[in-house]
Amino acid sequence: MRQRKLGGQGLLVSAEGLGCMGMSTAYGPADEREAVATVHRALDLGITFLDTADMYGPWANESLVGRAVAGRRDEVVLATKFGNEVDDGRLTGRVNGRPGYLRQALDGSLRRLGVDHVDLYYQHRVDPDVPVEETFGALADLVAAGKVRHLGISEAAPATIRRAHAVHPLTAVQTEYSLFTRDVEENGVLDAVRELGIGFVAYSPLGRGFLTGTIRSVDDLADDDRRRVTPRFQGGNFARNLAVVDRIRVLAEAKGVTSSQLALAWVLAQGHDVVAIPGTKRRAYLEANAAAVEITLTPDDLAAVDAVAPRGVASGDRYPAAQMHALHR
Repeated sequence: MRQRKLGGQGLLVSAEGLGCMGMSTAYGPADEREAVATVHRALDLGITFLDTADMYGPWANESLVGRAVAGRRDEVVLATKFGNEVDDGRLTGRVNGRPGYLRQALDGSLRRLGVDHVDLYYQHRVDPDVPVEETFGALADLVAAGKVRHLGISEAAPATIRRAHAVHPLTAVQTEYSLFTRDVEENGVLDAVRELGIGFVAYSPLGRGFLTGTIRSVDDLADDDRRRVTPRFQGGNFARNLAVVDRIRVLAEAKGVTSSQLALAWVLAQGHDVVAIPGTKRRAYLEANAAAVEITLTPDDLAAVDAVAPRGVASGDRYPAAQMHALHR
């Protein structure tokens, strides 16, 4: 597995990481044994960058990841997040960036992960009621204390990224980025991180599984799968998005790869400062995704992809309306 550098503080990670959320929540039934085996297989393949958050479960995913990496801590770059408030194991629906809360959140994350420090700690969502300078001042103290090695922020606006970076250098900005979600190309986020020398971590690079081509109907999703309430997976939006996926599949087949691999290779081709963290809870999908790192897309390939999946091609929002307001603050 190839390595890429995130930010200017020397953090090296695998060019493709592993998003662990779906191992515990959101995407249907969980299978802890297979999930742990998937993490172990990732490490064997050189995929060392693992992404979790305290809200996944809540708490359950950090505990699972902690069990999976026990005895292999020195092989792992652990990233977790705080900010979507968890109280007594339940999500409150609030965003909390207060210093007292984040210190408490980190201590809980360290305990569940079974480690003495986190390699990359993100503010998951920006609290509109707490100045980002106050939040990142407290995070800088945690770096000084050795509990956190590097700082990041997720789904933040360019101005917020600049303000946070001025308090303590950011190593990474994490935002959704895929052939279905290219907002960061137009809203100034990519420009800002490149100007400031911050790495970019693309989550949901497979469009929450849509770009795999394996979801042909909403009935393919479990009854408790969160995607059922996501606008892109509903009604006419689903049909229009599926038509785009089918056009991508034609290009992938001509290239001799899968739709997933083409979509991942496209994200990785957007710059050496970009790292993708596709999520999966199964070893077979993990291995197929890992192979995308070796795919080279020519200028003609990229132009062909852009022709069938230009900016704004996806129909429907990427989150339900109640969650969209928390993005890019």
